[in-house]
Amino acid sequence: MELSSLQQLTWDNKVRKGYNTTDVPLEVCMLQVKAAATFTSWRKGQDRLGEELADTVLYVASIAEMLGLDLEHEVTAKIEKNSARPD
Repeated sequence: MELSSLQQLTWDNKVRKGYNTTDVPLEVCMLQVKAAATFTSWRKGQDRLGEELADTVLYVASIAEMLGLDLEHEVTAKIEKNSARPD
């Protein structure tokens, strides 16, 4: 799946279900919660590690949409910037 499609799907789901679509600080805090849950799942060797990591990605995608960012473009630009750095 392309990041642009993922971004739109996560946004559409938030709107359809009446989830937060305006409070950026709240979403960033929730992203931290999801990232912490991913770490906890990994540390404890839990089966839901993949699900927790997916939740983290979904939060990032929805925040990008909330902010009007093209996440696919941003990720591509960041990969190019990182690859140009000296070793």
